[in-house]
Amino acid sequence: MTASPISTNYVSATTNYVAISRRTLDLEDYIDVARRHVSWIVGPMLAGTVIAIVVAFALPNVYVSQAEMQITPAQISESIVKTTVNQVLTDRIMQMQNEILSRTSLSNVIQDPRLDLYKPDRASKPIEDVIETMRTNIKIKIDSLPGDGSRRASAFSISFSYPDRIKAQQTVQALVTKFQDSNLTTQATQQKVVNTYVHDELSEAKAKLDQINEQLTKFRVENSGKLPEQSNLNMAQLTALQQQSTTVNDGLNRLAQERVQLDQRETTLQGQIDLFNMFDKETVPAAPVTRRQNERLIEMNRNIENIETQLAQFHQLYKPNYPDIRDAEARLQVLRNQRDDLQKKLDDEQAKLEEAAKEQKEPATKPTNFANAQSLSNLQGQIDATRALVKSNEMQRASLMKQQQTINKSIDDYQAKLAATSGIEATYAEMVANQRAATDKFQVLQRSQDLTEQNGELLSRKAGENLDVLDPPSLPASPAKPNRLLIVGAGAAMSLVLGVAMAGIREAKDTSLKNLKDVRAYTNLPVLSSIPLLENTLLVRRKRRMAYLAWSAAIIVGMLAISASLYYHYTSSV
Repeated sequence: MTASPISTNYVSATTNYVAISRRTLDLEDYIDVARRHVSWIVGPMLAGTVIAIVVAFALPNVYVSQAEMQITPAQISESIVKTTVNQVLTDRIMQMQNEILSRTSLSNVIQDPRLDLYKPDRASKPIEDVIETMRTNIKIKIDSLPGDGSRRASAFSISFSYPDRIKAQQTVQALVTKFQDSNLTTQATQQKVVNTYVHDELSEAKAKLDQINEQLTKFRVENSGKLPEQSNLNMAQLTALQQQSTTVNDGLNRLAQERVQLDQRETTLQGQIDLFNMFDKETVPAAPVTRRQNERLIEMNRNIENIETQLAQFHQLYKPNYPDIRDAEARLQVLRNQRDDLQKKLDDEQAKLEEAAKEQKEPATKPTNFANAQSLSNLQGQIDATRALVKSNEMQRASLMKQQQTINKSIDDYQAKLAATSGIEATYAEMVANQRAATDKFQVLQRSQDLTEQNGELLSRKAGENLDVLDPPSLPASPAKPNRLLIVGAGAAMSLVLGVAMAGIREAKDTSLKNLKDVRAYTNLPVLSSIPLLENTLLVRRKRRMAYLAWSAAIIVGMLAISASLYYHYTSSV
């Protein structure tokens, strides 16, 4: 080539170095660069491709088995049987996922004799690392299906990646079974917790309600008739008794008036008899004075009787120190004294008349007056009848007085009950409120217990929420990874880029003139002719043989590596 002589003459003729910018390369220049550094481009590309093929076929096949599951809502509407579990379905799936992906659960799956997963890894790594590897190979994706509110079904997929496609399918089946068992166990556990809680709360509420009922019953027995709920009845009874008392008082007043009339009648009849007797005697002149005194005495007796009746009524209604009672007793005492004085005066006059009659001569016997005798007999019969009415009046009055005492005693009892009601009203109201609250709580818990029993019945009949398998675990026909074509293509592309980069670096470091374009561009001198570079033929042949030998060895090593990786791949996948 002519590059070296030109470059040498240029350097020898130049005494100072001057920085000169490179000229712009064209397509022919790029082709010349590729031809000059073809080994730096093809070599890394060949090595990268071989390495990519070896890595792609050395990696084990990974098969992915997948299953689809869903939790369907209860077959019975919540308007008929409300659920006692308030956990959202998605949350339940997450809970089951945490349980299944726990260390204990995955350890059991790995060491299951039917599966015997990750046997080489278990021999060289701790079980925790193996469990973590399996956890990363398990993918659970939750998707919500269309539905109404919280009762909509939730679907989720389970996938597992493993070099053995049969074991991958069996492992997914084992995970599906675990999910189903966990769902049943979770529902049974939640239902048991709810049943236990409601039963304990119901027993406690029943015991508290019985205790409050016992205390309230004892309080009602001890305060019978004084309870606030009986105050209306007591008030009605008191009003009725007061009306009865008024009626009895009216009866006593009526009997008192009748007694006065009967006494007046008896006095009148007795006066008539006395008049007839006086007419039969000779001491006729004294009759007018005696009759006037008798009438006054009768009037005083009537007044005394009225005051005694009024005083008896006062004693039934008021206490002894009542002012009206004291006034009535004072008037009664004055009238009695006046009556006694008048009675004494009448007795004295009667004695004088009798003595005067004895001093007179015995009158001549008069003939019997049969009309007067008959009148006296009639008057005596009327007096006897009046006395009988008086006796009956006294008996009625005694009965009414006894009845009045009974009524007054009952009135006092009911008034005492009404007075005691205000004292126990607050305590009784508090006890009744406690009983009402305890009763309401007991009824609510009883309904809750019925609801939990219904939910338990639904669970036993499998009419509640169920975990169904939409798609059973699939048996993969082809591996999901690695993508060998992608690995080989990426390796070849990366090695090609690396080779081009290395060629570019070598070209950038080479500052010699490569062709006539460089001579004209960098020397600004006309080129008259060019002399090709002459090399030793033996040396050229030797370099070619070494190059052929090196490339042949590289190709053979690459083919052997590729063959070994293919053999390992197909023998290990059988």
